[in-house]
Amino acid sequence: MQIWSAEIKELESLYTSIKGQFPELEKDLGHLIKTDDENVALLYSRRCLEIIVTDLCERELKRSRKTEPLKGIIDKLHREEKVPSHIITSMESLNSLSTYGTHPKEFDPEQVRPILLNLATIIKWYVKYRNTQIINHIKPDKVKYESQVEDAVPDDARKSKKRLIILYSGLLLACVLIIVALVLFNVIGSKKQSIVNTDVKKSIAVLPFHNYSGDPNQEYMSDGLTDEIINHLYKIASFDKVVSLNSVLTYKGTDKRLPQIANELKVNYILEGTYKKIGDQVRVTAQLIEPKNDKHLWQNEYDQPYKEIIAIQADIALQIADQVKAFLTSAEKQNIQKIPTTNQEAYELIQQGLHLWNINGMNAIDQEIDLILKVIALDPDYADAYAYAGMLSLYKGAYAGNKDISVAILDALPFIEKALELDQNNSTAHFTMGYINEWGRWDYIKAEKEYMKAIELEPNRSDYYDMISEFFLKMNRPDKALFFIEKAYESGLTISAPVMTEVYILSGNKKEAYSTINKYLESQRDPDHQRIGECFIWLEEYDSAKLYLEMALKNKESEILLPRFQVCMALAYYKTKNYHQSRFIINQLNVKSKETSSKSPDYFIGWYYSGIGEVDSAFYWLEKACQNRSSEMPWLKVTPVFNNLKNDDRYWDLYERTGHKAYDEYMVEMKK
Repeated sequence: MQIWSAEIKELESLYTSIKGQFPELEKDLGHLIKTDDENVALLYSRRCLEIIVTDLCERELKRSRKTEPLKGIIDKLHREEKVPSHIITSMESLNSLSTYGTHPKEFDPEQVRPILLNLATIIKWYVKYRNTQIINHIKPDKVKYESQVEDAVPDDARKSKKRLIILYSGLLLACVLIIVALVLFNVIGSKKQSIVNTDVKKSIAVLPFHNYSGDPNQEYMSDGLTDEIINHLYKIASFDKVVSLNSVLTYKGTDKRLPQIANELKVNYILEGTYKKIGDQVRVTAQLIEPKNDKHLWQNEYDQPYKEIIAIQADIALQIADQVKAFLTSAEKQNIQKIPTTNQEAYELIQQGLHLWNINGMNAIDQEIDLILKVIALDPDYADAYAYAGMLSLYKGAYAGNKDISVAILDALPFIEKALELDQNNSTAHFTMGYINEWGRWDYIKAEKEYMKAIELEPNRSDYYDMISEFFLKMNRPDKALFFIEKAYESGLTISAPVMTEVYILSGNKKEAYSTINKYLESQRDPDHQRIGECFIWLEEYDSAKLYLEMALKNKESEILLPRFQVCMALAYYKTKNYHQSRFIINQLNVKSKETSSKSPDYFIGWYYSGIGEVDSAFYWLEKACQNRSSEMPWLKVTPVFNNLKNDDRYWDLYERTGHKAYDEYMVEMKK
């Protein structure tokens, strides 16, 4: 922030001056002046420019921008002399420079300064332009001329004219009142609508659509309809919050009233609806509600051929955006309207696969992959199918998977590359490519670029925030991690207590770490005891760690057989003088490591030995983990148990070979 603090101060002043006048511009400018991240600054500078240029297109060129690139509109405004040349120059410069934010290696943070200067120049001109338009509506010369003409008219004629004006005005007013009454009481108009308060935050939950098909086998299509509408809303940056599918599925079949649901999810709008398949036809009803005031803002019934269900989802998302007055860029609209496949069978199969993933997760991953592979066979140009196939294939090499990470990457990479070849704007593919670079290649610069690209494409996809926060935690950037944790929390996610605790510990704020654990335990009926045990290991509170880990063991929680859980248990036992139990667990893991490197047993055994102070053994096992390309090695930088290794050259050799030194140098260059 120090590099461009003066420029931000000027924008802060402009932000204060435009409050209440231009809501969309005010919102994105508000995000811009609060950030200390150069990439985020670029993103919101460009969005401010998009809002202004889109408005100018409608006002001066008398047409909607639609999907036309920003540069094309700026060129037309210049050619037709609708905007002064010096403002056009600022627009072109901002538009050109802001694109560098997606290419970190080519981008210099110093370039943020001219972007912000140009933006300030553009906004100042735009405010004057809009104010001038308002004044010009009065047209004083015309008023003066009409007054002069009226003075020349004889008194009798003037009185007759005034009587006619009063009569016509009365009739016109009566007509207006009748029309307003008809609309309000829904006598005319096929859709219920209500006035929207544009000051209300654009936060929404799409509740699971009710399956009225009379066929339980259609449940996955009903949930898929819900999921796709949510996915479309994720793409609209001007929404403040879009609740994830996993969060709304908990309300499936609930008898709770909408105001209560809205209050629990902390949203201002709710969409609910029904799904019914009748032969080759589908009937979908949807209604948008403002629960706080019991307002029905919009409703519609779609009675269309079954094969058109994809278009229905897109239209509902666009209608929601329109009804709540959400600003929509042409790129966002184009991305929503894009038809991913025209093969109905392929679409149904992918919905089955995603439905299975939402219910069973990793427990049915082979079946889920098989379904997605059938989708690809039916439609070889279906980008989403390749992205999901790549994502699921990679997960088989994660810490809970059953494959070596190097093998999983070889399986996943062709799918992800194909997905991006078919659709450069596929956020799932970009996010999975981030994982590939982080977990397997240890190229954290590329990983960060891919994660941020995914966020750019789906800025309201809340599950991304939680996962990206963990990446920045591993990179020892707790402020950045906390930023994404807070965004996840605002979006209604149940935040990972260990990640938050670890962020606060790295920030030197142990008091807040303890508070986080207590809040989590108070808020959860069925807390994840394993994760709480991990929190206390980071805090070096081993008695508490042992207590919660044994509770996880007693309750047979899902991950108790994983090396990650076992070494936490072993370390807690060792630190509480249960040496025999500790050694028994490590001996079991030792045997497992000879059979496979999946689930990273080498890394976790090294982690354990470092925790008990056996340095040579720790380096022996960490070297094996490095050679096996363990996906856990990115944690080497920040995990507290490794602190006693940092006086040894062997640690810094591992540090360099696992990509951390390269990322440190990159960060130094970025801050210059």
